[in-house]
Amino acid sequence: MHRLTAAVSTFMADRRHNALFPGSDQPAFDQPLFGHARGDDPLFAWIKQDIGPEFFWTPHEAYQMAFPEEATQPEELSVIAWVLPQTAATRAAQARATQTPSLEWTMARHHGEAVNEALRRFVVEHLAGRGIAAVAPVLLPQWGRALSTRYGFASSWSERHAAHVCSLGCFGLSDGLITAVGKAVRVGSVVARLVLPPVVRPYDRHDAWCLRAVGVDCRACMKRCPAGAITEAGHDKAACKAYIRGVTGPFVAREQMGFAVSSCGLCQTKVPCEMTNPTAKRSRRARRE
Repeated sequence: MHRLTAAVSTFMADRRHNALFPGSDQPAFDQPLFGHARGDDPLFAWIKQDIGPEFFWTPHEAYQMAFPEEATQPEELSVIAWVLPQTAATRAAQARATQTPSLEWTMARHHGEAVNEALRRFVVEHLAGRGIAAVAPVLLPQWGRALSTRYGFASSWSERHAAHVCSLGCFGLSDGLITAVGKAVRVGSVVARLVLPPVVRPYDRHDAWCLRAVGVDCRACMKRCPAGAITEAGHDKAACKAYIRGVTGPFVAREQMGFAVSSCGLCQTKVPCEMTNPTAKRSRRARRE
């Protein structure tokens, strides 16, 4: 992993690869955090059954789609995931926004995802250069969106769920991934024919890093959501999507970019989990007491 993380660090330090918009001297993201998990980690199979066994991929299934001629077993694979933290400047601009996203956030959503896509390709190519076959599942032509019986809008492979299995974070009430550097992040992953040492996840439940999981009646993300899509019951994906399609998308096209972008993300800033795991400080305090 050290060789990979060093190569990625160099890649992301080059503004040609990591710019808020093409030609900008401002980075789209800060340096990434990495995590990994075994391809046969039982949590991947559990997530597949929970979200949609008829369409959701395990790492082995994604790898086989890319390399159907190879005879592989799940235990021969690893998932490598990363978190791309939003910069302080982008977070500050977004924290000032109330009903629609800031321009900086929209650019990080649009151009930043192009950065993330380029990073996926770079990681695959870097590993291939070392004789390690790998695939970024969301770049496969078979990847697509689907409807989960339990959760509504879903897809064949979830970057956030991959990152969760790879020890990078837990889910908050808004469905955002709360990481060690907070919830204002983008996420990526690859599946590689590589055996890495197993890692013990620093949590034992999917929402362990949300303040509500430790008894705090936090409603910050609810208050930040202009669509009312976050309630005590969780994240209403349909209401969220409707607001983006009906309000923020047209706003971005009219006022910011000249074309629609699925940009909102207001629930990711001006909240206790914006740039940290808010339960960590409470855990340290509890240990001292």
